[in-house]
Amino acid sequence: MWELLNSFEHTAFRLEVRDRYDEPDEHESLEKYLAGEPDDLSWMQEWFDLVRKATTDGKRFSRVRVVTVPLTDYSRFGLWCAQFTNNAGEDIRYLPRDQADASGLPKHDYWLFDSTTLVRMNFADNDTFLVSEVINDPAEVAQHNYWRDAAWNHAVRRDDFASQHLRRG
Repeated sequence: MWELLNSFEHTAFRLEVRDRYDEPDEHESLEKYLAGEPDDLSWMQEWFDLVRKATTDGKRFSRVRVVTVPLTDYSRFGLWCAQFTNNAGEDIRYLPRDQADASGLPKHDYWLFDSTTLVRMNFADNDTFLVSEVINDPAEVAQHNYWRDAAWNHAVRRDDFASQHLRRG
């Protein structure tokens, strides 16, 4: 996956549809967030550097997070973290789950690179990442482009969403 994240030419889009992801690197930071303790987010530095370099090179990272409202603790943590990712150059937006469902968006996560390379993200029931799957079928790629556009059209900028759903940060 890192190869694709480092080699796309113009755009990288991610649709996230889960209310929780079990990422070991996040555990300590999530606990600090929930306890109201400061955190330097050092575990995200590699991502920040990747996004900064890409955007400096004229590339675009964007993401829509589909979330259940009221937000879970994990979604509140992700919303808080997104301010720093946005500062690095990624445009993260939010879409309430009921709107995503009404728009017919998929129930799976994916990356779409340059509108031509589709990578479906597969997770276990316990929220751990299993495997990414590159899909080359033109009809599936076209469908995921449609879903990207629909999600983006209905999503709300991170800061606007946070002002309504996040008490701090």
